[in-house]
Amino acid sequence: MPAVDKLLLEEALQDSPQTRSLLSVFEEDAGTLTDYTNQLLQAMQRVYGAQGDVPFNPCAPCSYIYRIRTALPSLASDASVAPCDSAAAAENEMCLATQQLSKQLLAYEKQNFALGKGDEEVISTLHYFSKVVDELNVLHTELAKQLADTMVLPIVQFREKDLTEVSTLKDLFGLASTEHDLSMAKYSRLPKKKENEKVKTEVVKEVAAARRKQHLSSLQYYCALNALQYRKRMAMMEPMVGFAHGQINFFKKGAAMFSQSMDNFLSSVSDMVQSIQVELEAEAEKMRVSQQELLSVDESVYSPDFDVAAPPINRNLIQKAGYLNLRSKTGLVTTSWERLYFFTQGGNLMCQPRGAVAGGLIQDLDNCSVMAVDCEDRRYCFQITTPNGKSGIILQAESRKENEEWICAINNISRQIYLTDNPEAVAIKLNETALQAVTPITSFRKKQESSCPSQNLENSEVKNDNTVPKAAVSVPEAEELIAPGTPIQFDIVLPATEFLDQNRGSRRMNPFGETEDDAFPEAEDSLLQQMFIVRFLGSMAVKTDDTTEVIYEAMRQVLAARAIHNIFRMTESHLMVTSQMLRLIDPQTQVSRANFELTSVTQFAAHQENKRLVGFVVRLPESTGGESLSTYVFESNSEGEKICYAINLGKEINAVQKDPEALAQLMLSVPLTNDGKYVLLNDQPEDNDGSPRENTGAESEA
Repeated sequence: MPAVDKLLLEEALQDSPQTRSLLSVFEEDAGTLTDYTNQLLQAMQRVYGAQGDVPFNPCAPCSYIYRIRTALPSLASDASVAPCDSAAAAENEMCLATQQLSKQLLAYEKQNFALGKGDEEVISTLHYFSKVVDELNVLHTELAKQLADTMVLPIVQFREKDLTEVSTLKDLFGLASTEHDLSMAKYSRLPKKKENEKVKTEVVKEVAAARRKQHLSSLQYYCALNALQYRKRMAMMEPMVGFAHGQINFFKKGAAMFSQSMDNFLSSVSDMVQSIQVELEAEAEKMRVSQQELLSVDESVYSPDFDVAAPPINRNLIQKAGYLNLRSKTGLVTTSWERLYFFTQGGNLMCQPRGAVAGGLIQDLDNCSVMAVDCEDRRYCFQITTPNGKSGIILQAESRKENEEWICAINNISRQIYLTDNPEAVAIKLNETALQAVTPITSFRKKQESSCPSQNLENSEVKNDNTVPKAAVSVPEAEELIAPGTPIQFDIVLPATEFLDQNRGSRRMNPFGETEDDAFPEAEDSLLQQMFIVRFLGSMAVKTDDTTEVIYEAMRQVLAARAIHNIFRMTESHLMVTSQMLRLIDPQTQVSRANFELTSVTQFAAHQENKRLVGFVVRLPESTGGESLSTYVFESNSEGEKICYAINLGKEINAVQKDPEALAQLMLSVPLTNDGKYVLLNDQPEDNDGSPRENTGAESEA
């Protein structure tokens, strides 16, 4: 037998819309099968009922013939007209019942079963049985006709002819006797004294006629009763002889019809049913074992948050599926939460309500950021933010484990890991790299050959197009670069001195969040204006700015801290590089978030493996008279080396602005716009491996 469709027991607990959709197919199939089984049962019950006693209920044509025969006994000799007695009615009912059963067997093929695959053998077998039932119907039809002629007709004729004749003669005999008694009574009342010969003669004739009539009727009646004693024996046995002959002929024809081929067919069908029964028992045992295994798990799996303290979290997921609560606004201040099934598909977050055939797109996850949020005093909520910084959807998981795995999976997908050849290995590598903060690591190793323009301006001279930093003689330890336990700032918070610098001169702040320096007048006077799209990852205090290793170590610790604490939210900004400063601008309001004087930037570098990571060290004076060193780490939409190139160029311009000859020589070596401003070319020099750099359109001239 072909394999049958099955529901996976392992998916019962998850109860996904895909499983519910498949379940609805099985339910539809079961409903169709129930309707068909009820109809088949009615047909079989009719066949069964036709085998028993059927009360005499003649149909309209047969009752009409019956009434005529009762009124006209002469029609009883006409054997061509079959009466409708109980036996004949039973055989007719059997014919109709077998016809209905045959049609019902053929109707199986026309049923629109949702799971009709593999029923070809059942359909062919039922077709053969329908043919057999039709042949049996022919035999039953012949048996019904034979029983009507040889069993029903003789008894009907006996009843309508002999018994009716005796009954009629009985009535005639009674009338003759009554008439004779009346005439005798009239004769007995003739007077003796006044005798009238005429009256006497009439009365005598009347008595004689009545007596003769009585005598004749009595003779006929006596003869009929005498003959009835013989006819009743014939009438009782002749129908049974006809019944026996009819049944014998029926069974003989049936035996001739169902030869050895029928026996072979029934044997093969029995073997098939037996094999299905064996498969069913094996499958039932298998399902019983699976059910016991699935139910033998710890009761904690049924709890939404069974291991709050230390749930096992898989941070390497590149796809995820499960139920989440989606927050939706129903009014100005009212919200609603709906439990829906979410799953990731490529770089998209899909949603499929229960009962839906397929899922729909909810959010494009490429370059999105995700972070845990507090929302309406609900636990385990997280928010997905679009690349342009707009707040996206807010979702709620049912447990801490689900919450963190969803955040990790969306974060991995937002990096477009799924587009790589081996996304699982890439995700594991990235998360292992981030978690290396658990053990001390000195620094990130730089490639021996690099075109990165990052360097210490105090110790090396910089070329415009081809800058190679000097290799460090010795790699400092992590403790020499950053003090252990140094806190990390994940949001941009301006130091007090910078806040005063930005608001010096008692300039009034616009209450709507806009400042009066939106036009950036210092940028108009700058020879260099370059814009980059960046996302702030974190900043931390460092101990030295003598080497770029401090930037690499800060990158490692910031990424590790984000991975350990599940911090995936990143603030997107526009980084404007000019010859005077670095300015972080809010892309929505165009308000400056932070300003860094270019002279205070002492180190800058791009990560050698992750080209999109870039950082710089800022030296700022403190109120106590000393100086503080802080490293800021960003993720850019373009290569970090382009940002380093722009910063390097800005510092060169700033250094030679007071020397007209040096400035003229620098302007000759760097491309300019039509209005005389420095620009960065999209076609940068090739990397050391000879492959051209990626042409990104993230930068735009300010």
